Amino acid sequence: MKAKNYREVKGQSYTRKKYAKSAPPSKIVKFTMGDTETEFPIKAELIALESAQIRHNALEAARIASNRHLSTNLGEAYFLKILPYPHVILRENKMIFGAHADRLQDGMRRAFGKPIGTAARVKVQQPIIEVGVNETAIETAKQALKRGGAKLPIPCRITIEKRKSNP
Repeated sequence: MKAKNYREVKGQSYTRKKYAKSAPPSKIVKFTMGDTETEFPIKAELIALESAQIRHNALEAARIASNRHLSTNLGEAYFLKILPYPHVILRENKMIFGAHADRLQDGMRRAFGKPIGTAARVKVQQPIIEVGVNETAIETAKQALKRGGAKLPIPCRITIEKRKSNP
Protein backbone atom coordinates (compact mmCIF):
# COMPACT_ATOMS: atom_id res chain seq x y z
CA MET A 1 0.00 0.00 0.00
CA LYS A 2 1.39 3.38 -0.99
CA ALA A 3 0.17 6.69 0.36
CA LYS A 4 0.19 8.27 -3.11
CA ASN A 5 -2.63 5.91 -4.13
CA TYR A 6 -4.95 7.79 -1.77
CA ARG A 7 -3.74 11.37 -2.37
CA GLU A 8 -5.93 12.03 -5.42
CA VAL A 9 -9.51 13.13 -4.75
CA LYS A 10 -11.73 10.89 -6.85
CA GLY A 11 -15.29 9.76 -6.46
CA GLN A 12 -17.76 10.32 -3.70
CA SER A 13 -16.36 10.39 -0.18
CA TYR A 14 -17.02 7.37 2.02
CA THR A 15 -17.60 8.88 5.45
CA ARG A 16 -20.53 7.07 7.10
CA LYS A 17 -19.03 5.12 9.98
CA LYS A 18 -22.49 3.68 10.54
CA TYR A 19 -22.02 1.51 7.44
CA ALA A 20 -18.30 0.77 7.83
CA LYS A 21 -17.91 -2.37 9.89
CA SER A 22 -14.73 -1.30 11.66
CA ALA A 23 -13.58 2.16 10.69
CA PRO A 24 -10.04 2.65 11.99
CA PRO A 25 -9.62 5.45 14.54
CA SER A 26 -7.73 8.60 13.62
CA LYS A 27 -4.08 8.71 14.67
CA ILE A 28 -4.27 12.43 15.45
CA VAL A 29 -3.84 12.67 19.22
CA LYS A 30 -4.62 16.37 19.74
CA PHE A 31 -5.91 19.07 17.44
CA THR A 32 -4.94 22.07 19.62
CA MET A 33 -1.66 22.53 21.48
CA GLY A 34 0.19 25.21 23.38
CA ASP A 35 -1.49 28.11 25.20
CA THR A 36 -5.16 27.89 24.21
CA GLU A 37 -6.30 30.78 26.44
CA THR A 38 -4.10 33.62 25.11
CA GLU A 39 -5.02 35.60 21.98
CA PHE A 40 -1.72 35.98 20.10
CA PRO A 41 -1.18 39.04 17.84
CA ILE A 42 0.36 37.10 14.91
CA LYS A 43 -1.40 34.29 13.04
CA ALA A 44 0.60 32.05 10.68
CA GLU A 45 -1.12 29.50 8.47
CA LEU A 46 0.01 26.60 6.29
CA ILE A 47 -2.19 26.77 3.18
CA ALA A 48 -2.69 23.99 0.61
CA LEU A 49 -1.83 24.84 -3.00
CA GLU A 50 -3.55 21.73 -4.46
CA SER A 51 -6.68 19.80 -3.63
CA ALA A 52 -5.88 16.36 -2.22
CA GLN A 53 -6.62 13.80 0.44
CA ILE A 54 -4.21 13.92 3.38
CA ARG A 55 -4.00 10.72 5.41
CA HIS A 56 -4.38 10.91 9.17
CA ASN A 57 -0.84 9.71 9.82
CA ALA A 58 0.55 12.51 7.59
CA LEU A 59 -1.45 15.09 9.55
CA GLU A 60 -0.14 13.61 12.81
CA ALA A 61 3.45 13.70 11.52
CA ALA A 62 3.03 17.36 10.51
CA ARG A 63 1.56 18.17 13.94
CA ILE A 64 4.43 16.48 15.77
CA ALA A 65 7.11 18.19 13.66
CA SER A 66 5.56 21.66 14.04
CA ASN A 67 4.76 21.27 17.72
CA ARG A 68 8.23 19.98 18.60
CA HIS A 69 9.92 22.98 16.96
CA LEU A 70 7.56 25.46 18.62
CA SER A 71 7.74 23.91 22.10
CA THR A 72 11.55 23.66 22.14
CA ASN A 73 12.02 27.27 21.00
CA LEU A 74 9.06 29.05 22.62
CA GLY A 75 8.08 26.93 25.62
CA GLU A 76 4.35 27.52 26.07
CA ALA A 77 4.12 30.93 24.32
CA TYR A 78 2.32 29.67 21.17
CA PHE A 79 -0.93 28.19 19.95
CA LEU A 80 -1.08 25.46 17.29
CA LYS A 81 -4.21 24.02 15.73
CA ILE A 82 -4.76 21.30 13.11
CA LEU A 83 -7.78 22.41 11.08
CA PRO A 84 -8.95 19.56 8.75
CA TYR A 85 -10.51 16.47 10.31
CA PRO A 86 -9.98 13.07 8.61
CA HIS A 87 -13.56 11.97 7.83
CA VAL A 88 -13.04 9.96 4.65
CA ILE A 89 -12.58 6.24 5.23
CA LEU A 90 -9.99 4.71 2.90
CA ARG A 91 -10.45 1.15 1.66
CA GLU A 92 -8.12 -1.40 0.11
CA ASN A 93 -8.87 -4.61 -1.77
CA LYS A 94 -5.99 -6.77 -0.59
CA MET A 95 -4.48 -8.95 -3.28
CA ILE A 96 -2.03 -11.82 -2.90
CA PHE A 97 0.55 -12.32 -5.62
CA GLY A 98 2.84 -15.24 -6.28
CA ALA A 99 2.48 -18.97 -6.75
CA HIS A 100 -0.94 -20.48 -5.96
CA ALA A 101 -2.45 -17.07 -5.23
CA ASP A 102 -5.44 -17.82 -7.44
CA ARG A 103 -6.87 -20.17 -4.81
CA LEU A 104 -6.71 -17.57 -2.04
CA GLN A 105 -8.46 -14.59 -3.62
CA ASP A 106 -11.32 -13.62 -5.88
CA GLY A 107 -9.60 -10.78 -7.76
CA MET A 108 -12.03 -7.96 -8.55
CA ARG A 109 -15.20 -9.88 -7.73
CA ARG A 110 -17.07 -7.95 -4.99
CA ALA A 111 -14.03 -5.71 -4.58
CA PHE A 112 -15.38 -3.17 -2.12
CA GLY A 113 -12.30 -3.34 0.11
CA LYS A 114 -11.65 -3.26 3.83
CA PRO A 115 -11.13 -0.01 5.78
CA ILE A 116 -7.42 0.73 6.25
CA GLY A 117 -7.32 4.34 7.42
CA THR A 118 -8.89 7.78 7.27
CA ALA A 119 -8.09 10.92 5.31
CA ALA A 120 -9.04 14.59 5.23
CA ARG A 121 -10.10 16.14 1.93
CA VAL A 122 -8.40 19.49 1.45
CA LYS A 123 -9.28 22.07 -1.19
CA VAL A 124 -7.06 24.68 -2.81
CA GLN A 125 -6.31 27.66 -0.53
CA GLN A 126 -7.64 25.82 2.53
CA PRO A 127 -5.59 26.29 5.73
CA ILE A 128 -4.22 23.07 7.21
CA ILE A 129 -2.26 24.23 10.28
CA GLU A 130 -2.75 27.48 12.17
CA VAL A 131 -0.16 28.90 14.58
CA GLY A 132 -0.55 31.88 16.91
CA VAL A 133 2.62 33.55 18.24
CA ASN A 134 3.96 36.85 19.53
CA GLU A 135 5.68 39.32 17.20
CA THR A 136 9.17 38.22 18.30
CA ALA A 137 8.55 34.61 17.26
CA ILE A 138 7.48 35.02 13.61
CA GLU A 139 10.58 33.27 12.21
CA THR A 140 10.12 30.34 14.62
CA ALA A 141 6.49 29.95 13.48
CA LYS A 142 7.57 30.03 9.80
CA GLN A 143 10.21 27.37 10.42
CA ALA A 144 7.74 25.18 12.35
CA LEU A 145 5.17 25.37 9.53
CA LYS A 146 7.89 24.63 6.96
CA ARG A 147 8.83 21.48 8.88
CA GLY A 148 5.18 20.47 9.17
CA GLY A 149 4.55 21.12 5.48
CA ALA A 150 7.41 18.77 4.56
CA LYS A 151 5.41 15.88 6.06
CA LEU A 152 2.37 16.54 3.85
CA PRO A 153 1.87 15.05 0.35
CA ILE A 154 1.01 18.38 -1.32
CA PRO A 155 2.82 21.68 -1.83
CA CYS A 156 1.92 24.34 0.73
CA ARG A 157 2.65 28.00 1.38
CA ILE A 158 2.92 29.96 4.60
CA THR A 159 0.96 33.15 5.24
CA ILE A 160 1.48 35.56 8.13
CA GLU A 161 -1.15 38.03 9.20
CA LYS A 162 -1.51 40.44 12.07
CA ARG A 163 -4.66 40.13 14.12
CA LYS A 164 -6.59 43.23 15.08
CA SER A 165 -6.27 44.02 18.77
CA ASN A 166 -9.39 44.75 20.79
CA PRO A 167 -9.28 48.18 22.53
